[in-house]
Amino acid sequence: LAIIYGLAGVINMAHGEFLMIGAYTTFCMQQLFSSVEFGQQMGDVFFWISLPLSFVVAGLFGLLIERFIIRKLYGKPLQGLLATWGVSLVLIQLARTVFGDLTSVTSPKLLSGGWQVIPQLVLPYNRLFVIGVTLIMILLVVFFLNRTRYGLRIRSVTQNRSMSACLGISTKKIDALTFFVGSGIAGVAGCCMTLIGNIVPDMGQTYIVDSFLVVVTGGVGNLAGTIVSGLGIGFLTKILEPTFQTVFVKVIILALIIFFIQFKPQGIFPAKGRIAQDTDL
Repeated sequence: LAIIYGLAGVINMAHGEFLMIGAYTTFCMQQLFSSVEFGQQMGDVFFWISLPLSFVVAGLFGLLIERFIIRKLYGKPLQGLLATWGVSLVLIQLARTVFGDLTSVTSPKLLSGGWQVIPQLVLPYNRLFVIGVTLIMILLVVFFLNRTRYGLRIRSVTQNRSMSACLGISTKKIDALTFFVGSGIAGVAGCCMTLIGNIVPDMGQTYIVDSFLVVVTGGVGNLAGTIVSGLGIGFLTKILEPTFQTVFVKVIILALIIFFIQFKPQGIFPAKGRIAQDTDL
C-alpha cells in the first residue's frame, strides 16, 4: 500500500480485498488438492504452492483494476477513492456469492503446535512463520527496489514522474508493475492470514484502516517509514491492550496519530512522490 500510494497518489480502498483474494486462492488450492487422490497423497503441499500463487493471482487482479479503473483517475483523489471503494464492495459481494460467509484453511502439520520458550510462554509456529515471511518479503522488496532495473525506475517515477517520462521511462508500464507488485504482496499476506483465522469476504476491511494509518504516519511512499511506523503502532497497541479494552486502544492510537501528524504532517519520513509534487505545485 505504501508503494502504490506513494507512486500513484491514489487512495486505493480496495487494497484490503487483495488480501482477501490471496486467502481465497489458498482455500481454492486446498479444495483442489483434496478433491483428487494425487493431491490427497501430497498432504500439505497445497499451502506451500499457494504462497507464490497468491502473489500472482492478487497481482493480476491489481493489474486489471489499475488498467480499467485507476488509470483513468490519476490526479483525481476523490473520484479514485469512491471508485476503489465501489470495487471493494463488488469484490466482497462476489466472494460472498461464490464462497459463502465463512470458510477456513487447514494449517500444515509442520506449523502446528508451538515453541515453549519457558513454562508459561509458548510461541505458536504459525505466527513465527508469518513473522518469518514478513521479514523475507521486506528483504525481497528492498532488493527489488534498490538492486534491480525496474526497482530503479519505480523509485525514479515515484520521486519525479515528469522527469522520468522525459528520460524515456514508460510511466504507464511502471504504474502497472507497481500495482502488480503491491497487490501481490497483499495476496501473500492473505495466504498467511489463513493460518491465524477464518476466511470471510470482508476480511480485508479489517486491516485497510490500520494500513493507511501506518502509511500516513511513516511517510507516503517510504518503505523504511512504513516498517518503523508499523512496528511502533503494533508494539504500542499490545502494550496498551492489557490496561484498556481493545476499542479504547484503537481510539487512543488514533488520537496519538492525529497529535503526531499535527507536528509532522508528512510523517516520520517526508513524502517523495506524486502527492509531494502536487503539494509543491
